[in-house]
Amino acid sequence: MAFVEVKALQKSYPVGNGSVSVLRELDLSIEAGEMIGIVGASGVGKSTLLHVLGGLDRFDGGDIHIGSIDLPDLSETELVAFRNSHIGFVFQFHHLLKEFDAIENAEMPLKIARVSAIEARNRARVLLEQVGLADRLHHRPGMLSGGEQQRVAIARALVMQPDLLLADEPTGDLDEATAQRLHKLLQKMHEECTLTSVIATHNARLAAGCDRVLRLAEGRLVPA
Repeated sequence: MAFVEVKALQKSYPVGNGSVSVLRELDLSIEAGEMIGIVGASGVGKSTLLHVLGGLDRFDGGDIHIGSIDLPDLSETELVAFRNSHIGFVFQFHHLLKEFDAIENAEMPLKIARVSAIEARNRARVLLEQVGLADRLHHRPGMLSGGEQQRVAIARALVMQPDLLLADEPTGDLDEATAQRLHKLLQKMHEECTLTSVIATHNARLAAGCDRVLRLAEGRLVPA
């Protein structure tokens, strides 16, 4: 079985007296170590798909299997633990904690996992340096540009060395050179850590560097 196996996934949202179907009998199979690009028009459901894959949103029907785990079988407590240990998220709107500086934000998943303070600080620092923020370690989000905040969010997503990275427009606030730097970092982690990733993006160059690119349209995935 593939590392990620999605079968007949369905997700809808209530609207007025009815509902809007976003994902319709969607199937997806991803091998361990693959980098998958997801493209499609704004509002088509790319973010919804990532949130459902990561257990942030429950779904209405179908099944999601990640590694040895069936997501529908997990309780909320088990789901939280699974996400923190195995899944890295890059959200479109960063969601950094404004009262903490860059390195504190980046090391937060490690602290939740009770990794030692020294190791957490070292791992966060290395990743922040790799995304070009060596001189911004102790700046709070309000002192960082949108692109710098995005890079902190990327470091936070990767600091646990997750099995699966789910990234929603990870280069949206980045200039071209920094976006290329991020892509090289992701490729390195794919090679060294057997990272598997699903990246929703409008960046044609980032999509072209993925192993496969799929288009989300009318609730289903098709080859781009």
